[in-house]
Amino acid sequence: MKRRSNSLKFHHIWKRKLFAMLLCFSCFTILLLVESQYSPIQMLTFVSPPTIAKPKIACLFIARNRIPLDMVWDAFFRGDEENRFSIYVHSRPGFLLNKATTRSPYFLNRQINDSIQVDWGEASMIQAERILLQNALMHPLNERFIFLSDSCIPLYNFSYVYDYIMSTNTSFVDSFADTKEGRYNPKMGPVIPVDNWRKGSQWVVLTRKHVETIVQDDSVFPMFQWHCKKRSLPEFWRETALPADASKEHNCIPDEHYVQTLLAQKGLEGEITRRSLTHSSWDLSSSKDPERRGWHPLTYKLADSSPMLIQSIKDIDNIYYETEYRREWCTSKGKPSKCFLFARKFTRPAALRLLNTSVLGISSEATSRA
Repeated sequence: MKRRSNSLKFHHIWKRKLFAMLLCFSCFTILLLVESQYSPIQMLTFVSPPTIAKPKIACLFIARNRIPLDMVWDAFFRGDEENRFSIYVHSRPGFLLNKATTRSPYFLNRQINDSIQVDWGEASMIQAERILLQNALMHPLNERFIFLSDSCIPLYNFSYVYDYIMSTNTSFVDSFADTKEGRYNPKMGPVIPVDNWRKGSQWVVLTRKHVETIVQDDSVFPMFQWHCKKRSLPEFWRETALPADASKEHNCIPDEHYVQTLLAQKGLEGEITRRSLTHSSWDLSSSKDPERRGWHPLTYKLADSSPMLIQSIKDIDNIYYETEYRREWCTSKGKPSKCFLFARKFTRPAALRLLNTSVLGISSEATSRA
């Protein structure tokens, strides 16, 4: 019995050695085949770790038709060599961004195909925002989502903007409790209590979590469609007669309330930085130009665009909120920082002038094609 046991043991040892020899021979054969087809440098790719794709910033442009400042943004996007951005444009239905409508390759065919007709001051604006977010959310690498207007310019280069935005896990949403009488419609009460009514800037920067909240919303958005309406325009803008009792109109601008109110409704205000990263000039009290007074921020024209203007915006490091009697000091990574990364509203000549002066910190080489 002992002899038989030793014989079986030897047999198993021999089988293991034979298997190991065959395995080594197979590996050696494969290496010879690979080496015959690939250079030593190419061989390294078989053992190199996979490249980890970096998270992207989704730039969501809300435009009437084309992007009039496309060459400014062309220079901005050229500053990124790591493919850390994606572009989505909401224009009127049927409009195409092709070689006839944009000179920047970054905007070619970047229009979304399910756009709608947008009217200022109507719920169609926030519907367009939701459509943009739905499209951008389909890309798994999009981690931050920025709303940009067609008159908006970047104040810094891409790397600075990217690092600034990605340095925090919060959304940048200008939001404050709106207590001004006439803006909140009590008919919203059953769904949106007045304690959650908020106001702020349309130009927000959102995290993926908050975008998912907006896209999945099926309760707050319908309330805005039904009960958030702008007041009739002033006489010199109005095309139709005022309603019989205009004093009873609620002056609700949907895109200034929707995101802010929804995040408050969902208990997510602790996850936002309460300011916008886009500068707009609303102080028109000293303007002598009647065309510059109204319901819209100041438009910077060619004569306004100077290095001093841009530097004055860049130097802003705090924001005072009159309705809440509070001053917000701007920080990034826990340290004092500039408040704004973008600014509006600029005409095309004004923006190109700034690009040519290099005051924006981005290359002006692209302007030769403008």
